[in-house]
Amino acid sequence: MLREPTKPRFLTRRAMLLGGGKLALLGVLMGRLYYLQVIEADRYTMLSDKNRISIRILAPPRGHILDRFGVPMATNAPTYRAEVVAEEADDVEDTLDELAKLIPITDSERRRVLRDVRRKHKFVPVVICDKLSWDQMARIELNTLELPGVSSTQGLTRVYPFGKTASHLVGYVAAVAEKDLSGDDPLLELPDFRIGRNGIEKSFDLELRGVAGNSQVEVDSVGRVVRELARKEGTPGRDVVLGIDMALQDAAERACAEQGSASCVVMDAWTGEVLALVSTPSYDPTAFAAGLSSAQWKELVTDPQRPLSDKAISGVYAPGSTFKPLMAVAGLEDGVITADTEFFCPGTFHLGNSVFHCWKKGGHGHLSVRRAIKESCDVFFYSLANLLGIDRMAAMATRFGLGQTLGIEIPGEHAGLIPTAAWKKATTGVSWQRGETISCGIGQSYISVTPLQLCTYTARLITGLAVRPTLVRSQGIMKAAAPMKPVPNPAFGPLGLSREHVDLVLNGMYGVVNEPHGTAYHARIEDPTMLMGGKTGTAQVHHISAAEREHGHLTGTSVPWKYRDHALFIAFAPFDSPRYVCAVVVEHGGLIGGEGGAVAAPIAHDVLLEAQKRDPARKMPDRPFTAETTVAGT
Repeated sequence: MLREPTKPRFLTRRAMLLGGGKLALLGVLMGRLYYLQVIEADRYTMLSDKNRISIRILAPPRGHILDRFGVPMATNAPTYRAEVVAEEADDVEDTLDELAKLIPITDSERRRVLRDVRRKHKFVPVVICDKLSWDQMARIELNTLELPGVSSTQGLTRVYPFGKTASHLVGYVAAVAEKDLSGDDPLLELPDFRIGRNGIEKSFDLELRGVAGNSQVEVDSVGRVVRELARKEGTPGRDVVLGIDMALQDAAERACAEQGSASCVVMDAWTGEVLALVSTPSYDPTAFAAGLSSAQWKELVTDPQRPLSDKAISGVYAPGSTFKPLMAVAGLEDGVITADTEFFCPGTFHLGNSVFHCWKKGGHGHLSVRRAIKESCDVFFYSLANLLGIDRMAAMATRFGLGQTLGIEIPGEHAGLIPTAAWKKATTGVSWQRGETISCGIGQSYISVTPLQLCTYTARLITGLAVRPTLVRSQGIMKAAAPMKPVPNPAFGPLGLSREHVDLVLNGMYGVVNEPHGTAYHARIEDPTMLMGGKTGTAQVHHISAAEREHGHLTGTSVPWKYRDHALFIAFAPFDSPRYVCAVVVEHGGLIGGEGGAVAAPIAHDVLLEAQKRDPARKMPDRPFTAETTVAGT
């Protein structure tokens, strides 16, 4: 009997196990796909976009620095540059040859371009030259077919319309250094970004910078830009308005430049606004913004007249006889002298075995405080210093703002020094000597001040208020409607001085300039509505020996420049209603080696005359001062 053939078994245990394994693996795969494509979709989309989309920082326009009338002292100008993309150029060297027929290309620029082309990716643009003129840029655009790979781009560069004028107070911008990268501002990462390095540019750098924008660009796998997807412009930097009047600044700089190394500060005593802040010689901030060569830097740092130093706020000098009005106020306030007190000047003052000389060999005879100020008698103030003592003198000097920083809004301000007995003991371990008090009585010995302090001291003297200088104008750009009379800043507290005593001293300063035998009589302003008062000063920088005294002070061109006395002058105007104050320091007596009345007072004459002519209470300027005005007057 034949057995019936059995049917094949398709679902064996082994097959079921294999099938189950396959289903399990398929389930895992499907689950993973669901996880990646659904649950993690947003994350991987973002990662994909990161590979495809590049975020690039856009630098905003830097804020402007303006004078009180809105005249730009630092601004921005469009700049054009030529670039080449190596992969689009048939031959970079041939392209440069063709481009050189249109614009000048130096050998150093050519070598740099060829070096950068070798170092960088072929698709990365390489700058050939920047600061192209509009005509040069137009030539390139018109010849693009003959210049494969070459294109012109536009950006902004920092411009200082007045060049060297006001360069110390405006400052300059320069490239970001390694030490500046500690902050979190993305702008600092840009290779061509500039930050403030000095003056207002540095003090208000964050405000002037603005806020960065950004551009989203699509790139390929090697980083080549395909297209721009989105763009958000940054927020421009804030403008900074100064109290400076550029017309007055220019007038003061011209006057100081005629004497070589000099400084001048002009203030509105009622508001504290600095109208001019001058230090000569100066430097061109545009050169710093572009980058100095080693030869240019060496020339600046080795110049004996120190063009990089802002002498108006950092130069320290013995005040000389400009200290005498302060001495007179101290004596009157402390009751050591009265308006009628007289001292006799035979030409010398004796203290023990020491002899102190008056500048006038024959002496001044008997004289009171007003005439002592007018004729700048040294013996009178030797006698007064001997009665006051150094600590009472120092206390009054401190009230007038000497020997301390005043908080001006630019870096580099020096405090100077007003000595006391305690200071000398703590510093040198030696007790104070009475002979040192005598020298301090005429602004010599250890005393040192800055031109800014001298100007502030003069402002406090005429107002009786604790005036503090400021460069930044709180009320913004000056409008045509201006108050007819100055209004004191309510933030300035009273110094507590007797008006009678101050008027007596100011009357003596009137005599200095406006009466015969006054030490600055030849520098007077003859317009009776603009008269100024002032005080001359001649400060020694070298100890005068007996032989040198016999032949006169260290002035004149026969004496080496660095040994000549400094010439100083402080002044205020108009006399009947003082508002404008000025301090001038001419290092080593200028080009002629003159004294304060000869070289410093004439500068104050010109500057205060100009300040009064431009007084808004008289007449607003017909037009704002511009860089073209400077060029026209050169």
